[in-house]
Amino acid sequence: MEFRQIATLAGKEFWDRIRNRWVLAVALVFTVFALVIAYFGGAQQGTVGFRSIEFTIASLVSLVIYLVPLIALVLGFDAIVGERERGSLDLLLSMPITRFELLLGKYLGLAAALAFSTIAGFGLVAVVLASQLNLAALFHFFGFMLSSVLLGLAFLSLAVMVSTFAADRTRASGLAIALWFFFVLVFDLLLLGALVVSGGKYGGELFPYLLLLNPADVFRILNIFSLDDVRTLYGLATVFPRALAEPWLLGLVMAAWITAPLGIAAWRFRK
Repeated sequence: MEFRQIATLAGKEFWDRIRNRWVLAVALVFTVFALVIAYFGGAQQGTVGFRSIEFTIASLVSLVIYLVPLIALVLGFDAIVGERERGSLDLLLSMPITRFELLLGKYLGLAAALAFSTIAGFGLVAVVLASQLNLAALFHFFGFMLSSVLLGLAFLSLAVMVSTFAADRTRASGLAIALWFFFVLVFDLLLLGALVVSGGKYGGELFPYLLLLNPADVFRILNIFSLDDVRTLYGLATVFPRALAEPWLLGLVMAAWITAPLGIAAWRFRK
């Protein structure tokens, strides 16, 4: 495996996103939404202004779960199938580069663009709020930023996997949107519906483990469980065992969500 070729292809993907203002647009979206939530999230309760890092992160978690997966899926759904439709895939493969190197280079470039836009967008928020945060609060916020990047990378892996299976961009985009609906909107409803229908008799003990099958839920637990006041408010202490909520363990689960779809994509693309 030639790392120089992978780095060259990744750099091209990254700078393509920089030149078409994609990174800037996404970073601004994150910054604007995060600042609005930080300062006006309590307007319904009659309070305006920054309240606490716990309240801010808890509010931002919902925003990230809806926004970051969608952006990641839109970014990566045509990574391979788009090249095939444009006729440039055969040209790329005619060069001294393997299919795996091509796939990995494109993924790393897109991942760098997504990570940069996420960190830049939320990083600007940290700069604005820095005077109102202590070191512990900054630590929690940077942890939130890192977990947001991991969530984006997990859904980017799913998007690249879809791109290797789909026959054309139209089908790839449809599958990407279907994945967003399933993991963000449908998955939790199915779990809750099963618990309600069974009266809690079936699946109650499996419920915490089933949540790990959704990267969006792993992200939510990773952030909410680290904040004592918010954890109690959400009722996670009685639903999710503390032994499963260790940051290193949830980080490994998120790493699996990043690598597994990418491995499937590599297997499919080699055929």
